[in-house]
Amino acid sequence: MEPHMTVSPSEWLAARKALLVKEKELTRLRDQVSAERQALPWIKVEKNYVFDTERGRKTLAELFDGRSQLIVYHFMFGPDWKEGCSGCSFVADHIDGANLHLAHHDVTLLVASRAKLAEFLPFKKRMDWRFEWVSSNGSDFNFDCGVSFTPAQMAKGKAEYNFREEKIDSEEMPGLSAFYKNAQGEIFHTYSTYTRGLDILLTAYNYLDMAPLGRNESGTMDWMRHHDRYEDSGSSCCHGKKP
Repeated sequence: MEPHMTVSPSEWLAARKALLVKEKELTRLRDQVSAERQALPWIKVEKNYVFDTERGRKTLAELFDGRSQLIVYHFMFGPDWKEGCSGCSFVADHIDGANLHLAHHDVTLLVASRAKLAEFLPFKKRMDWRFEWVSSNGSDFNFDCGVSFTPAQMAKGKAEYNFREEKIDSEEMPGLSAFYKNAQGEIFHTYSTYTRGLDILLTAYNYLDMAPLGRNESGTMDWMRHHDRYEDSGSSCCHGKKP
């Protein structure tokens, strides 16, 4: 770490107040962006997606669990994978705490992957997560949400991801999609986000941004591990590669 400037309390206070002006601007801009996000037009969901859950087969409508809003985190866990991406696991570590409150505010938050239940449920147990994790295996859900890619797309090495054509080296990528169900039972896709758009979900990163050394990483998530493997050496996040 390079030596850091040390100043008097009055000089520090002046610098802190100058930064506060920018922080307030950022807060107001975030509020504006949130309002514009909620004002986006919606797409009516016409397909009848069906998922495997620990309580049997369920339609997308049933996943709302009696609420009008549904948020799905697309967890990178493809068919035949042995464990989930550690980056997605980092996101998942933040879900159970949020669900203590979201379930009481008309929002269902759950996780979906293309692997079969039997492939990821042991990993869920290992990580001691309580949220609902469903399988979209056999449906177009992950493909239609832009987080899973066909063999043809993989052979091409490019696919539409994050609203533009990008190079891909994994059949699965992370993302989040939001849905609304009205009183008539109609379902609408309201929002999706990917890559750095998921940063806002990471409370741990928000804490690090306030720490003296910040995120302190040479590459995105290069320090991060599955939470039961911080004593292990070697690679951290799979960065989209099959485990």
